[in-house]
Amino acid sequence: MLNNEEIIKLIFGLKIKYLRQQKQYSYQELSNLTGLVVSYLHDIEKGKKYPKVDKINALADALGVDYNYLVSTQASKKIQPIVDLVQSDFFKVFPLELFGITPAKLFELFSTTPDKVNAFIGTITKIARNYQMKNEHFYMAALRSYQDIYDNYFEDIEQAVEKFRTTLQVKSNLPLKTDYLIELLRKHYQITVDKHKMVNHPEIDSVRSYFSKQKKVLYLNGALNMAQENFLLARELGFQFLELKERPYLTRMEQVDSFDQLLNNFRASYFSVALLMPELALVEDIRQFAQQATWQPQRLVQLLDKYNVTPEMFLQRLTNLLPHHFGINDLFFLRMNGSESNSRFDMTKELHLSQLHSPYANERDEHYCRRWVSIKIIEAMWQQPANLHQPLLVQAQISQYWESSNAYLCIALAKTEHFGTPNHSSVTLGLLINDKLRQIFRFLNDLALPIFQVNTTCERCSMPDCKERAATPIVLEKVAQHEKVKLALEDLERE
Repeated sequence: MLNNEEIIKLIFGLKIKYLRQQKQYSYQELSNLTGLVVSYLHDIEKGKKYPKVDKINALADALGVDYNYLVSTQASKKIQPIVDLVQSDFFKVFPLELFGITPAKLFELFSTTPDKVNAFIGTITKIARNYQMKNEHFYMAALRSYQDIYDNYFEDIEQAVEKFRTTLQVKSNLPLKTDYLIELLRKHYQITVDKHKMVNHPEIDSVRSYFSKQKKVLYLNGALNMAQENFLLARELGFQFLELKERPYLTRMEQVDSFDQLLNNFRASYFSVALLMPELALVEDIRQFAQQATWQPQRLVQLLDKYNVTPEMFLQRLTNLLPHHFGINDLFFLRMNGSESNSRFDMTKELHLSQLHSPYANERDEHYCRRWVSIKIIEAMWQQPANLHQPLLVQAQISQYWESSNAYLCIALAKTEHFGTPNHSSVTLGLLINDKLRQIFRFLNDLALPIFQVNTTCERCSMPDCKERAATPIVLEKVAQHEKVKLALEDLERE
């Protein structure tokens, strides 16, 4: 991350280079006019040096501007958007080095083609404003890209979990018990756990947990089930063992103050699921499950019980291990919430590895394809008779995308959401079907596995006679109308 001094140097150097290029001065010519050596001018333009007052005055005279302009954060219209970005909170807190981008490389891009970069930054800024995007939207997108770069497998955290097990002599019995996790926090980090006091404050009944750094107390909501408690306990162990200082203290981050905070939350959560579902043990379980000749959903339920984890924790953990251990890199994970009162479905989490796969979040308030197993399984939860209600459903389908050669094995789990909302939610793991997947997942040949043609949203779907359609294809209708206008104009030209 850049500090204020580095940012000031970058802005000053950007101005000098831009003005020099506008004057069409070579480095030697500017050196002759100012008395500054060429190597020093190079360092100034790269943001490495910040000259003293007399040298700034010499540069101002040579470039035809005044001193105050050079030392201010104001710039010409051509490069002001770049200056604004450099001194923005986003630029200050975003860890460029995490993506292998040094400030020098980024600055070189800025200064080499300022007009084009200016236009690009202006476009991003306008999109962010028009769609009311905040810094946290960029942070979340950056985190998902970060996960994609590493195929969502982080060896350093996996190794940290093994070191934790060895150092603290963690029991190998599965699943890890709640009381045992509480004892690990108390014994090794002097952190106590309170499951009762939050109930006395109804205004925070939707908060799952809160860590008091001052009191060294982890408060847990009494409405949590055991699997949810275990995740939060193991997550706190992750924060402590990994020594992650910049972190959220609430379970769900109401406000993302920095990318480091978001990243550390991810790292602690990854540590948690890796602790609860040991890597090698789960890899073997996945291998046995995949080698079944027929689709057997009860085997997944048994694995949830074996590790005492939620469906979301389990499928998220598969996104860590499938790419690294099985070479299955083309996959997506998504979470859907459904409200029975208005039949509304919202995608609340997504992850795509290798490419942007077909099911993705759409911010235009369109209707997601009701043929997705992610939605069908929630609707199945709604339709259950009260006396036969099952708290967990598991379904799978082969999804063939309309007007595309892509097909996915989609495994979905849905549960009744008792915490904070009466709605239901589902989590889905989608695996692109190719030769490698067919070799690993033998039950793909099971004729009992349903096959559905699907699309992204109803508004963008040309599928005829779709019984599940929830909205007319207005986006396609606009495209068709535009094409009619175009053809009519061509006819007019020929007359």
